[in-house]
Amino acid sequence: MEMATTRHSAAERRDDVLDAALIEFAEQGYEGTSTEDIARRAGISQPYLFRLFGTKKELFKASAARCMRETLEMFQRAAEGKRGEEALHAMGAAYIDELLTGDRVRLRAQMQAYSACDDPEICAVVRNGFGDLVAYAQRVSSLPPENIAHFFATGMLLNVLASMQVTTDPEPWAKTLLEGCGKDI
Repeated sequence: MEMATTRHSAAERRDDVLDAALIEFAEQGYEGTSTEDIARRAGISQPYLFRLFGTKKELFKASAARCMRETLEMFQRAAEGKRGEEALHAMGAAYIDELLTGDRVRLRAQMQAYSACDDPEICAVVRNGFGDLVAYAQRVSSLPPENIAHFFATGMLLNVLASMQVTTDPEPWAKTLLEGCGKDI
């Protein structure tokens, strides 16, 4: 009896490669990640990876754009049917649940994307994705710029604290910052 071979479309393979790239880039950053490691994790050859994305930079840009887009989609799900402060609170709670205390890969991938912004092409992708997050928060909340800035400043501080792994059993200084962010610990 013959085993059926599952063939994946190019779009499915691209998604598989982006999943693998997110993990590898989150762990090693743009400079430290090899396309060989990404191809191996994705279960494809390195030449096929290049056929799908062209260059390592294009793959990183696609991975960063996807990560930012998925964060925007998470914000949209959380804020559905809500407006004003209620929308921002729902988005913040979802972000904490999904990215800060849940999926550390996405958190680390975001941090690596910010770190790679010395490259102008990567920076443009990250800035566009972050800009989409800000525009959505403004649109859904209709709050003034100081509220939007505070929302994102708090989120960035929480990113840094989560990256340092001080959100559980925090030291006194971290507890001060977490409490100041309104995070129950």
